[in-house]
Amino acid sequence: MLYVNPHVMRAPYPAPLQDIMSIARAQQSRTWLSHWSGLRPGSTPLRVLPELAAELGVSGVLVKDEAQRSSLGSFKALGAPIALARLLLREYGGYDEYGEHGEHGEHGEHGGSGITAATLFQGEHRDALSDFTVISATDGNHGRALAAAAQSIGCRCVIVLHAHVSEEREQAIAAHGARIVRIAGNYDDSVAEAAALAHRHGWHVVSDTSYEGYEAIPRDVMQGYGVIAAEIEEALHADGRACPLTHVFLQGGVGGLAAGVVSYVWERWGAWRPTFVVVEPVQADCLYQSAMAGKPASASGSVDSVMAGLACGETSPLAWRFLQPSVDAFMTVTDAQAVAAMQRLARGSERDAPFVAGESGAAGLAGLMQAAASPEMAQAIGLDAASRVLLINTEGATAPSVYAELVGEPADSVLARGQAWHARRQTHGGSLA
Repeated sequence: MLYVNPHVMRAPYPAPLQDIMSIARAQQSRTWLSHWSGLRPGSTPLRVLPELAAELGVSGVLVKDEAQRSSLGSFKALGAPIALARLLLREYGGYDEYGEHGEHGEHGEHGGSGITAATLFQGEHRDALSDFTVISATDGNHGRALAAAAQSIGCRCVIVLHAHVSEEREQAIAAHGARIVRIAGNYDDSVAEAAALAHRHGWHVVSDTSYEGYEAIPRDVMQGYGVIAAEIEEALHADGRACPLTHVFLQGGVGGLAAGVVSYVWERWGAWRPTFVVVEPVQADCLYQSAMAGKPASASGSVDSVMAGLACGETSPLAWRFLQPSVDAFMTVTDAQAVAAMQRLARGSERDAPFVAGESGAAGLAGLMQAAASPEMAQAIGLDAASRVLLINTEGATAPSVYAELVGEPADSVLARGQAWHARRQTHGGSLA
């Protein structure tokens, strides 16, 4: 299903939104994160898939591969760590709400206690922070990233998991020293439980979804995701006024990733920005329902989906402030369509390198494939033979057994085929393209 947003506008990035999230703060987050050993150095790959583009009848398909961001295997490695660092800088370092102007210095470089983002990520304050506890609900990736960041910094971490989170994902989180709390119910129930536990024990919630009275940390999480857009701009050598992309398909969830990327791209290109399409599971369609209602709304289905990272029932109100005026269309995909997209990326071709995209990571491609196959949908979003489309692979095989079952091949095997593809390309001097 596809719903064209009647509230979308083509205009410069609004100043009230820029006060919340901006290119400047995304670049600051990028600098701070460069001090964390939990991330691999440099930018993640921007993959070019010419054969897939030909199959879909578009000019080009690019995939930003966040599975390569870190050993954590997902884009969440950008959001949770920067939000935790900003929280600690506010609590202990004398920084303001945005971490930009400390009492003893400018732009968050010098705090009154000597705490900086760099010293936090290098673990220099772990003794002082050993009793500081953060907590969050998760479907897997956010909690894993928060646990890893807390382990590096030296504070305590509690993660609340709902009934549908696999044992495999739980073990991956616990491996970073987090205490696990299991509850019945779904993701939204785990969010409520995390908030209740934090209130009871004086812990600090570091969540990627906002709710009434809780916006600063979700804002910081979303700002971390702006790093993805910054790297894309650099990789495209996008120096001019015209955006080199016509369409960007973004995963839904509560809306945080989409808001983080949209805010950067909208500020950069203003009215000349690309068409944004947000994709969700059909049974976890809270953003689709919000678009139809004209305000944050709940999902209409069971929420449970193979796309675990997108199995969210409640829209983040803060993210919605960015998405309602900027996203041109909202669409839903089935689990089967997401699996087909995973398999296509894993299969590769003579001209397309095979690579690993997890269940949620392939959702954007699932949306593009659906739109390309429907003349009505394609026309509604202006998708045609001249379109240059960007997708974001938000995760790799974060649940390896699930990936192998769905794709019919272990992730390690796909990675090996991808390495062999690149080796052949190097040998032939790029002639395989």
